[in-house]
Amino acid sequence: MLSKFSNTQINNLGDRLRHGERTVSDVKMLDMFRRSFGSTYDQTMHFLSDELHLEPTGRPAKSTNSIIEKLEREKSRLVTIQDIAGCRIVLTDCIEQDKLVKSLSEHFANNNIIDRRVKPSFGYRAVHFVAYVDGKPIEIQIRTTLQHLWAELSERLSDVYRPIKYGGGPPKIRSILDSLSLRISKYENLETRLLSFANQIVEVKEDVLASVKEDMAALKLDIEQELKDFIKVLE
Repeated sequence: MLSKFSNTQINNLGDRLRHGERTVSDVKMLDMFRRSFGSTYDQTMHFLSDELHLEPTGRPAKSTNSIIEKLEREKSRLVTIQDIAGCRIVLTDCIEQDKLVKSLSEHFANNNIIDRRVKPSFGYRAVHFVAYVDGKPIEIQIRTTLQHLWAELSERLSDVYRPIKYGGGPPKIRSILDSLSLRISKYENLETRLLSFANQIVEVKEDVLASVKEDMAALKLDIEQELKDFIKVLE
């Protein structure tokens, strides 16, 4: 059982793996560590699907290679990595995104929220809600449809240009991704202001509001189609 390993032993394991010392026993220990998140994953998925009636997708444990790559890339301590287990939820807009973050905060008192809308990671925008269940973290990625399409495009491009997810890659492609991310940010900020305005002001003229919403919907479709076109080219 993994319980026989202390945090120090797990971190020492991470240090060995980071420096390329991959013995058979270390790989087995890492596999035990990643599998120990299964119960945390199951409980979280049950809450999201059965209690909140959402449709999360996810994985009970990050692959051993992905964990080792993260150790090498970010210099993280193995015991502090927050996304060994993870799932994802895609919602229509930022208002729904914020509502879900609030609901999760009320249910998971022990949590950590990383808002990549405020500080995007190389163009990547989303909210990562890290819940701690039985002392173990699970990362819940909460994305809007536009944020999700952008992330899918970035993933497809990273299959060809590995560094693209971390700010590298050909300058022209990097510029396209950054530009699309900025457009999504501007659109979603405007969308949030509009939806908040509509909810707070009862005397707004319905025809004016309907016209603005139509323009917003058309703009969103344009951005979605552009993202989908890029993704299709990469298939």
